[in-house]
Amino acid sequence: MGGAAPEALKGEDWAGEMGARWLASLDRFEGMIAPIGKALLARAAYAPGERVLDLGCGGGATTLAIAEAVGSEGAALGLDIAPMLIEQGEARAAAAGSTARFVCADAATATLDEPPFDRLFSRFGSMFFEAPVPAFANLRAMLAPGARIDLAVWAHPRDNAWMMEVMGVVRAHVEVPPAVPRAPGPFAFEDLAYLEEVLTGAGFTGFAAEAYQGEQPVGGPGATPEEATDFVLASMAAGRILAEQGEDVLASARADLAAMFARHHRTGEGVMLGCKAWLVSAVA
Repeated sequence: MGGAAPEALKGEDWAGEMGARWLASLDRFEGMIAPIGKALLARAAYAPGERVLDLGCGGGATTLAIAEAVGSEGAALGLDIAPMLIEQGEARAAAAGSTARFVCADAATATLDEPPFDRLFSRFGSMFFEAPVPAFANLRAMLAPGARIDLAVWAHPRDNAWMMEVMGVVRAHVEVPPAVPRAPGPFAFEDLAYLEEVLTGAGFTGFAAEAYQGEQPVGGPGATPEEATDFVLASMAAGRILAEQGEDVLASARADLAAMFARHHRTGEGVMLGCKAWLVSAVA
């Protein structure tokens, strides 16, 4: 048996399969990480008139929230490599009458025909660069001198029960190679010293971080164990790993995932598992 580590998701994947998976379960994904996004927005404390670049904006929920905070005098621009997610963000903005705007481009190399931004924001959208130092240097070129960046990145998997519990089930059915430290993927910046090294190398200063710890609803608020299982198998890399092993393995793993999620299910809340992220800031 074999398979690819789920952490090994490169930025390019988001323009195709992973972007499509995210879009297909957009409400569940966003509901799952919404508390962390809310905490990062509170830490950023945007003011009316500020120009903000939202890196890896996904379906645009955070971009719309930023647009509301900065008002018509400011600007909120969502940047993502996945065209289907940018289209979703544009549709949401139109439906809401929001001033949020969106651009589909690779942030590692893009040049925007925009005035410099006062701020940069990213809720789990900054960990997929194959060459993070030049990518962040490219982003810094889009910012005004002294602009602050605010990032949410996952802490170590061992501090994220939502990942450890799922991968514990997966590894009972499939041999999964260990993750490569610092490789592009959800946990690329689990080591704050490495993230500080990256940002310093890209020209940022004033690195600061605080931990966010809590519980998050796997599959979104109120999801049943079966819905959480369907979400994981349809939307996360773990599901692809199991599907590659054939129907028998997939069916057995599905039953084990549902049983595991049932142990963590709370009526009225959903499948609640621990999470830890770093809320990071620095200055251009």
